[in-house]
Formats: sequence, structure tokens, C-alpha cells
Amino acid sequence: MPPFADPVSTAVVDADGRLVTEPPQPPAAVLLLAHGAGAPMDSPFMGAMAEGLAARGWRVVRFEFPYMARRRQGGPRSAPDRLPRLEQAFRDQLQREASHHAGGLPLFIGGKSMGGRVASLVADGLADALDLRGCLCLGYPFHPPGKPETLRTEHLQRQRTPTLILQGERDAFGRRAEVEAYPLAPGVQLAWIPSGDHSFKPTRSSGLSEADAWALAVEAADGFLREQLAA
Repeated sequence: MPPFADPVSTAVVDADGRLVTEPPQPPAAVLLLAHGAGAPMDSPFMGAMAEGLAARGWRVVRFEFPYMARRRQGGPRSAPDRLPRLEQAFRDQLQREASHHAGGLPLFIGGKSMGGRVASLVADGLADALDLRGCLCLGYPFHPPGKPETLRTEHLQRQRTPTLILQGERDAFGRRAEVEAYPLAPGVQLAWIPSGDHSFKPTRSSGLSEADAWALAVEAADGFLREQLAA
């Protein structure tokens, strides 16, 4: 895996090896964003989300879980760490951000797929101690593909932290018809990317391009962040 894959990104690498994308004006808040299980923090999807949200006024900080960081350093391609280690890594990153980098700015957390799931799992435990305003899940893995009975929603039924799940309508990890029947907590909002898959890529027949779908996701995420900042 090369050091960083996106040569046109405006992100800079900080002292902790994270990618920080600054807005053109002073940021309204900080969004700490984690990658999915199989792609790193500088994937095209992650870059599009970070660049799009930064352009709207948010500082976006991307980090990698330990197993992905090892890959970048030339280690073998390995499966993600178990949930307890992923959760602790996210807590460590958020504590570091709150203590040393955020400069008193409000905080949001989120991630792509697995990263969003981990963010949602740690959110309630940190919301009271930190100025944590909300959680953003980009393509939540409600269940493994083809196994709709294996749900990952128990904590979402009691989630206190305001949470937005942005989901493609045809996501194999949770299609719209399935997800809208789940008993989620009142503070968990759903927004849909028309005909999008797990990374929001739409069908040709939809008339939307991948860039269009990503722009819709950025718009919805921005609206959610602003709503929570004003609450």
C-alpha cells in the first residue's frame, strides 16, 4: 500500500500519521472519521467525504486502525482486529483529538462501514465526558451480506448519541426495505442514497453518477452536523 493514494487531496499528515483536511475558513467542529474493513483512510470514498465536508466548513481528521496501519508500513494483509481492540483504538484517537488537537471545538465521530459501526459503539460511553455532538455512519453494516438474520443493531435500539446512518438503498449490508423495519432508537436518523450500494455507487439506470451520489452523501452529512451543532 503506497504512503498516500490521492495525489490531489488537500489533506496533510499530522504528527500521529492521520490525514487532516482543513476547511477554507475557521472550522465549526471536528469530525473524526474511521475507514471501513478493507480500504484505508485515503481510499477514493474517504477522500471524497473528507474533501466535500471540509469544503463546507468542517475539519475532517482521518485515522487508521492498528491492523491497517501495519499494512501501510509493509506488513501482511490481515483481517481487522477484534471489536474490543477497534473500540479502544477509536477511544484513544478521540481522547487524543479532544486533549491535544481540537482546540476546544465541538467533536463528531463517524466512519465508513465498520468504522461507522465502531464509532456508534463507543459514542454513548464518551458523550458525557467530551463535547461529542453526534455520530455519522456512512454505509452501516447492519448484517453480513446474505445473512439478514445476523443483525448488528442491538446498541442502536438504545443509542443516546444523535446518529445519522447514510445508507445506499440497495446496500447488501442492509437494504432500505429491511432497515426501515428495524426498531432503532429515536435519535438514530436514516437517510438514503438513491439506488446506492455499500459505497453509494448507483446503478446506471438511476441517472446518477458515483460523484453525484457522493455529493448527495456530503450534503446530507453536512445538514446533520449543522443540525446537531445548533441543538
